[in-house]
Amino acid sequence: MYGLKPSPTKPSNEDAHESPPIISVVIPSYRVTSHILEVIKRIPDSVSHILVIDDACPDQSWRFVEDNCQDPRVTVLRHEQNQGVGGAVLTGFKLAQQFKSDVIIKIDGDGQMDPALADTFAEPILSGEADYVKGNRFFYLDAAESMPVTRRIGNLGLTFISRFSTGYYSTSDPTNGYVAISGPLANNLPIEKLSKRYFFETDLLFRINTLGGVVVEIPHDAFYGEETSHLNASKEFFNFFKKNVSTYFKRLFYQYILRDFNLGSLLLFGGVTLGTAGLLGGIFAAFESWTTGQPRSGGALAILEVQIILSAIFLVGFLNFDVSREPNKPITPRLTRRHAKPLVQYDDEN
Repeated sequence: MYGLKPSPTKPSNEDAHESPPIISVVIPSYRVTSHILEVIKRIPDSVSHILVIDDACPDQSWRFVEDNCQDPRVTVLRHEQNQGVGGAVLTGFKLAQQFKSDVIIKIDGDGQMDPALADTFAEPILSGEADYVKGNRFFYLDAAESMPVTRRIGNLGLTFISRFSTGYYSTSDPTNGYVAISGPLANNLPIEKLSKRYFFETDLLFRINTLGGVVVEIPHDAFYGEETSHLNASKEFFNFFKKNVSTYFKRLFYQYILRDFNLGSLLLFGGVTLGTAGLLGGIFAAFESWTTGQPRSGGALAILEVQIILSAIFLVGFLNFDVSREPNKPITPRLTRRHAKPLVQYDDEN
């Protein structure tokens, strides 16, 4: 990766009580040269650093920004190989860590999001209300109607399944790319394990939940012009579904077996055990009746029915318990900063 040298870092709040918060904005850049200058121009003055990450853009976005943007807050980096939107954001996270950012905001460079809302996204984190803030394009019905129909349908479906996989049942619009995260929380994420493609936002929510982060949503409009999405909906839908299912079981293992054992663990274990026993018992009974020509006794069938009913009760109880465990107390004040090693190399000649 190559780019400009970062501007001098402001003192963090840890060192000076009167210092303003350090807010960094990360902008993944891939074929957005027609919008990105306007996006940068509209970012509020309260933002300390604007990190433009050229993800091996064929249009050489990095050179375009360097040649046409005079904003001293801007640092440009470029990937030699395309890593996907998640990969570009993670590069921005790593650089923002070196600036000791209090808040890191990710804004897409295609002009669909209002950069002027950066302060609004940072405020819940700076006030101690949240650890992570994400946009929601479905809060206002008229705003949702402006979204292309295929995107709207796909996003509603992904909202439903991502609530289970991430554990944030009160959130919507999981693929929304307008997000803000507290610096200390970002420093404690397993950066190298995060998905680097279109599943990035959902995977990020899952990882934040495993740390106990509080999520707040900000309603906002989206603006759809001539820009085209690089996401192939029909191709990626099944990938999203498969990854969400995998993430769901991973979350259950982390939260109810590896890191904790509680009432939810007992309900889940009981429901799965009774359901499996009832299902296998039913299959065995049907097979035995088919091979012998003799139906199972009413008592044996009643036992199977009781197992299935109890399984359903246990699993509904577990779902209710899981919903009630959505984090509600911000964890950022209890996190310590991890001083990241330099992860980005700069070349003055490029």
